[in-house]
Amino acid sequence: MLRYVRATALAVIATVATGCAGSGAAVRPPAQTPSAASPAGTGETAPPERRTPAPSEGPAGTGEPGSPVEAVLAEMSTEEKVGQLFMPVVYGAAADAVSGENRARYGAGTPAQVIAKYRPGGVILFPWAGNVKSVRQLVALTNGLQKASPEIPLLIGTDQENGLVSPLASLVTELPGAKVIGSTGDPRQARRAAEVTGTELRALGVNLDFAPVADVNVNPRNPVIGPRAYGSDPEKVAPMVAAAVRGLHDAGVAATAKHFPGHGDTSVDSHTGLPVIGHSRSQWSKLDAPPFAAAIEEGVDAIMSAHVVMPELDPSGDPATLSKPILTGLLREELGFDGVVSTDALNMAGVREKYGDAEVAVRAVLAGADLLLMPPDYEKAYEAVLKAVRSGRIPAARLDESVRRLLTLKADRGFLEEAPVADPQKAERVLRSAAHRKVAAQITARAR
Repeated sequence: MLRYVRATALAVIATVATGCAGSGAAVRPPAQTPSAASPAGTGETAPPERRTPAPSEGPAGTGEPGSPVEAVLAEMSTEEKVGQLFMPVVYGAAADAVSGENRARYGAGTPAQVIAKYRPGGVILFPWAGNVKSVRQLVALTNGLQKASPEIPLLIGTDQENGLVSPLASLVTELPGAKVIGSTGDPRQARRAAEVTGTELRALGVNLDFAPVADVNVNPRNPVIGPRAYGSDPEKVAPMVAAAVRGLHDAGVAATAKHFPGHGDTSVDSHTGLPVIGHSRSQWSKLDAPPFAAAIEEGVDAIMSAHVVMPELDPSGDPATLSKPILTGLLREELGFDGVVSTDALNMAGVREKYGDAEVAVRAVLAGADLLLMPPDYEKAYEAVLKAVRSGRIPAARLDESVRRLLTLKADRGFLEEAPVADPQKAERVLRSAAHRKVAAQITARAR
């Protein structure tokens, strides 16, 4: 398995940009509670010069005999390993609430029963799934979901980018979106905003944010990224992305840079179609890659793939989510990333045009993905991956690589061996606190 060599990522990009013609080991220490001197405080203190340790640093990481990760992995059945690769939506406001959607999609009535049946690696929360009603309700839900997975705690994720994409907007502090933050020209503001978001997510029992957006929005007609990006200049976007990753880590929440290899130059929404981006290899290296390299150097936990075709990077016509040359060749081997690769939602049209839902899940794993997000037919996708493992199409060692990365992420964030328990009273104090609203106002005032 490739090592996570963050320090080489920027150098690799420089080499590719100039060289193409024409074209865990460690458990990270728990994040400290934000203080008055932290980026979420006054906003005048410069970030300390430190980075979150990478999974390859330290005693308890991937492939290390006797580590907690290896101990858990050794006890898992094949079915449990396959389950870890999935992150579905579960329906309802409580872990024990019966939902017709759960019955129809999973053959189990309650979120807790879905988890017990399939033992997924995590779940993702949305208001439209009935998951988000109030602070106390959501705390009870996340605690109930973790209780339903006693052997291996869950990743509980959401897409809290702020601004245009804010599924928890009804509960959390209203912070400006990435475009506004980018206009400040000050990466410290990206870090402050991310720390506020991470602190509030953690108080709710959410431990993974599918943010920040690392796309460079160079197409003004882009229908899906736009203000979700920090800007159109990769040299300015990259430090913003790195700072946001650091801010989420300051709060103890896992961060995800998205959408690799870049979704900033599209005129088609991958939710409804399959965008094709004609960037040459050299253009990609100079324009799209730098924010992802910066996120990797900062120790980002996960990188989300894009449902886009880049023919100059992979002439097969497959979207990046299903492309081994892109996910394994570029992201893993060239940029040196060995964290979790998550797909974008597998219910989006962009990834479903060429293959059926079962085949998409298998091909995503073969391409290099570790986490299969929101498959439209969960049972079909789960059984297809399980069948592929049993037949040898997905080698057992390849399955173990993905599970190891997912377990390492959980270990790095401090919840592999024991599920975190959120406190509803603390959450009510933390969310929309005066200090957090002040940060939001200060960032907005700095926008240009």
